Amino acid sequence: MKSGPTSIDYRLRAAGLPALPRSVWLEIDESALTGNVDLIREMVGPDVEVNAVVKADAYGHGLKPVGLAFEAGGADRLCVASLDEALALREAGVRIPVLVLFAIPPGEVATAAAKDIELVAADLPGMVETLDRWAAEGGDHELVVHVEVETGLTRGGVMPEDVPALIGRLVGAPRVRVCGLWTHMASAEDKNVTADQVASFDRAVALLRNAGLPLPKRHVAATGGLFTGLAPTHEGVRIGLGLYGLLPADLQMPARERAFAERLRPAMALKCRALRIERFPPGVAVSYGGRWRSERESVIATLPLGYADAIPRPAPWGEALVRGRRVPLVGTVAMDAVMADVTDVPDLTFDNEFVLLGSQGGETISAGALAQARNTIPWEVATGMSYRLPRVYHADSVLMGLRTLNAETRVSTTGVSTQGDRNR
Repeated sequence: MKSGPTSIDYRLRAAGLPALPRSVWLEIDESALTGNVDLIREMVGPDVEVNAVVKADAYGHGLKPVGLAFEAGGADRLCVASLDEALALREAGVRIPVLVLFAIPPGEVATAAAKDIELVAADLPGMVETLDRWAAEGGDHELVVHVEVETGLTRGGVMPEDVPALIGRLVGAPRVRVCGLWTHMASAEDKNVTADQVASFDRAVALLRNAGLPLPKRHVAATGGLFTGLAPTHEGVRIGLGLYGLLPADLQMPARERAFAERLRPAMALKCRALRIERFPPGVAVSYGGRWRSERESVIATLPLGYADAIPRPAPWGEALVRGRRVPLVGTVAMDAVMADVTDVPDLTFDNEFVLLGSQGGETISAGALAQARNTIPWEVATGMSYRLPRVYHADSVLMGLRTLNAETRVSTTGVSTQGDRNR
């Protein structure tokens, strides 16, 4: 197989990176990620903290490379869902604050504080137990806490009327600093629901002030609340989906926010090359169960990814792009393969790249369109990308790194460095 200067194989070799272990890969554009940080910063102003959410393997984009990219791009804090995600970021060299958005076991609090990892206080009894462990095991470190307020999502947080008691307890504890006060919108696109939640949060703030207790920095707006303009930015925003260049479907935005939304750049593309290209006569059944049969003489390409990677079996992906044309995916999706009907694509070779998410020529398959076709949300499309899919990192056209199951390899000014899977 030849490998021209624009092929992924040639580009990896030229950058000094290892070869792909499979003929399918994700491309992650770090310049899009950092550009989206700049865009959010422009939206909210220089005095508002940009807290970048990188939970769930950075929405499928890759926890460590994305965390480092957001740090380099000027994010003030990274937010994760679990302590092991936070520890992985520290192991990768992230130095900015890292906040775990969900409660961790009380016995792990000293470990978190030793790594300068910030924690959430979401209920009074749990925090009492945590503080007891902290007093016994905390050592000389400082425990940094963000208090979550329950305003209507019913997922976590303390009731507004309990906020003063919890913060009073925290303020009185040794080596504890209350750094943030936050909540999360349940229906950021709904004006009335969001207004009710904001009012509940403001009630907690008023009670706190009336009690003479310090008011920590507040972060309420996530992607939906920011781009609808319905949630206040306060002293910080907590942005996930938007930083990856994606937005919820059919989000109603004011003119100013829509202008910013149009400048977001999706960072993820899913590409592959065919494993087989074969011509079949009319009436041939394709894949398991024979649910699709060719109605004419057809050319079928086998693509090397399936429901174990990103393509849901019950709700087929629908289309791919190759040589700038849309082609249908046909037949039952297998664990490691899906077939494409490429009969109408002339001069197709094994060198041609198929795009299943992203752009080629003048055509685009977006995460939003895929989400609507599958009756789901863009978050699930992005996070549904299997860990085993190789991820190629680039800044515009310059390759920066490669992540596979076995290693993360990075190009730097001092050469190529590799971390084994123990650091994954």
